[in-house]
Amino acid sequence: MDHNGHGMDMHMDMPPFTLGRGLEFSFDAFFLFGSLLGLALYGWGVLRLRRRGDSWPLGRTIAFTIGVLTVVLVMCTKLNDYGMVMFSVHMVQHMVISMITPILVLLGAPVTLALRALPPAARGRRGPRELLLALLHSRYMRVITHPAFTIPMFIASLYALYFTPLFDFLMESRAGHISMMVHFFAVGMIFFWPIMGVDPGPHRPGYVMRMLELFAGMPFHAFFGIALMMASQPMIKTYANPPASLGIDPLLDQQWGGGIAWAFSEIPSVLVLIALIYQWYHSEQRAAKRSDRAADRNGDQELEAYNAYLASLRARGQ
Repeated sequence: MDHNGHGMDMHMDMPPFTLGRGLEFSFDAFFLFGSLLGLALYGWGVLRLRRRGDSWPLGRTIAFTIGVLTVVLVMCTKLNDYGMVMFSVHMVQHMVISMITPILVLLGAPVTLALRALPPAARGRRGPRELLLALLHSRYMRVITHPAFTIPMFIASLYALYFTPLFDFLMESRAGHISMMVHFFAVGMIFFWPIMGVDPGPHRPGYVMRMLELFAGMPFHAFFGIALMMASQPMIKTYANPPASLGIDPLLDQQWGGGIAWAFSEIPSVLVLIALIYQWYHSEQRAAKRSDRAADRNGDQELEAYNAYLASLRARGQ
């Protein structure tokens, strides 16, 4: 949409940007290349593990693949063009890339795969694996994965962006729209990473605390959607004058966008909660198995000590 409020031509080709030596890439190609590269690197990691006889859960591979494909769907198709002129479509992009995509990518455990697949560097040197470990244990990662940072950032990405002139400024160009989506993805990743708990990280709270972190930001998400649904006039200037060829009411389109935001505050939360309960159950099962193996190794010394203690009490009574 231009500065005069006129809608953009939906059939207009995406403007390219130019790199050195006249090499041109469109933003669509940029996202497509990044997605394919991510899938290729993940596939390389899985194949490397299997070649040396290690297994990798198929479910993780499927989750990661679907997560990357959601990026292709919302950013590399005509859906992205409509997202520039229809608030409801933009909100679908926002919710998918900030909530659905991060959850699926994190369930794929790409960090764990990288740590297992990357070869260790020679002694005295730092290779990719060592650099990744250093990043995971850095003060920077401890800060950005702490709930005191992730929850306010998750909330601010809604209110401080949509209800300020910053959103309209970014929507003046496709580059601004793309940078906004990259920001949404990054915020979703750092918000759900400590909660999902599949990959190692500096902040790893207990399961009850993870559930509290999950639900701490979701009410604000729901309130944001309700505010858009209950508004009596368009609140987002960028979408106040949609192209006449679309034949849509901007207020109704905004209400649809608010409904989408509200729904995405509920459905992904339930899915994450189910995943947390599943992880919690399996964590308890593993702990029980470790305890049983420890008892087998020490010959039930604790039970024998307790029986000896009871015998001593009986002896004293006699």
